[in-house]
Amino acid sequence: MFTTLSKKFSKIFQNISQQGRLTEKNIQKTLKKVQYTLLEADVSISVINDLTKILKKKSIGQIINKSLTPGQEFIKIVQTELVNLINSPKKKINFFEKPPVKFLMVGLQGAGKTTSLIKLAYFITKKFKKKILVVSTDTIRPAAIDQLEILSKKSNINFLKSYKSQTPQEIVKIAIKHAIKQLYDILIIDTAGRLHNNEKMMQELQNLQNYIKPTETFFVMDSMTGQDALHSIKNFNNFLKISGIILTKLDSDHRGGIILSIQHTTKIPIKLIGIGEKIQDLQIFCPDRIIKRILGMGDISSLIEDLKINLKKSTIQKIEKKIKSGKNFNLNDFLIQIKQIKKIGGIEFLKNKLPLNTQMINQNMYNFNEETLKKMEAMILSMTPIEKEFPKILNYSRKIRISSGSGITIQEMNSYLKQFKNIQRLMKTAKKKGFNTLFKNFTNMF
Repeated sequence: MFTTLSKKFSKIFQNISQQGRLTEKNIQKTLKKVQYTLLEADVSISVINDLTKILKKKSIGQIINKSLTPGQEFIKIVQTELVNLINSPKKKINFFEKPPVKFLMVGLQGAGKTTSLIKLAYFITKKFKKKILVVSTDTIRPAAIDQLEILSKKSNINFLKSYKSQTPQEIVKIAIKHAIKQLYDILIIDTAGRLHNNEKMMQELQNLQNYIKPTETFFVMDSMTGQDALHSIKNFNNFLKISGIILTKLDSDHRGGIILSIQHTTKIPIKLIGIGEKIQDLQIFCPDRIIKRILGMGDISSLIEDLKINLKKSTIQKIEKKIKSGKNFNLNDFLIQIKQIKKIGGIEFLKNKLPLNTQMINQNMYNFNEETLKKMEAMILSMTPIEKEFPKILNYSRKIRISSGSGITIQEMNSYLKQFKNIQRLMKTAKKKGFNTLFKNFTNMF
């Protein structure tokens, strides 16, 4: 996510951070680089112009050289103004109405409404412990209802069957009655994708919204569509009252500028972002965290949250208990953690949330990948129980046997065992300073 954009910003900031004193000339030069970077990222021209004016006003003429680190002070100004650019007081999801609270999903054809609906239902169930019912009013797209049913069953989400012979309003009427009777907290309604220039279909959607009176109407938008998406949002909003945007495919390799343009251009807040294909890959939109990632500062806060949510509570408690007891963290424990890392998305998922400078400085972490994880797992599985418990006994002859059984070289094995020693040291620190040290110093594990 934002890899190209992040690298360019990191380079710009690295250059200005090295300046002992900031002048109007070098600030202007840096702002030009910021403008070019944003243009290449497909940010709207009007957004770039407005942002540049604010940055000039805040940095040129300000006495930032009173700071011991004027370059850092300038970076802080850029960070603050980018957060202001994408922030909105209305970005929170509204759950607080008489149940069933109704959410309506709308968007262009192929934007990913149905999969986003399931991710949303799963996310709310997990995070807010709400009882949710989902239903489809898409009687146009072949197998649309079947798709929602299959995804619902796969994700343990309650699904109400609808039929192509029914009208969308008939489906919704039955769904609302069922949700009230069965005491559901939230009813999420899927709709057929439509083009914004099809006035007849847009009118039908408007009539459906007027009938439902949803608490939230989410416009599901593919982030890869770029600036064209802004026109779609505006045209949809002419017919509907869109309360928030779900931005999908932020994990894909695209320029990423659209996320900086939406709020400023349409005045509609981004409320949720899709960061992958897995059901858990949906997050609440946090402007400060997104900007940190765009600027190459990483997103450690959401990484910690993801780890705490996705790692098994029983596993965390088991390790925490072991740390507190003073017992050594051994390779059996490490094997459990390797499996947990694979479960939450793997090494690439973790690396994408780390600051770029951390990745570049810590070459071990930068070179650490899914293949490395597989090799480490194979190495541990090729050991005897006593070797896993006490890796210090691994002499040359034992390593030859493990190498033969796992298919990794002795040189690789020595490197992995060195990584493991780093983790053991971290565990000892966690015993003294508390279990949260594990999360705060997660990058040190590698």
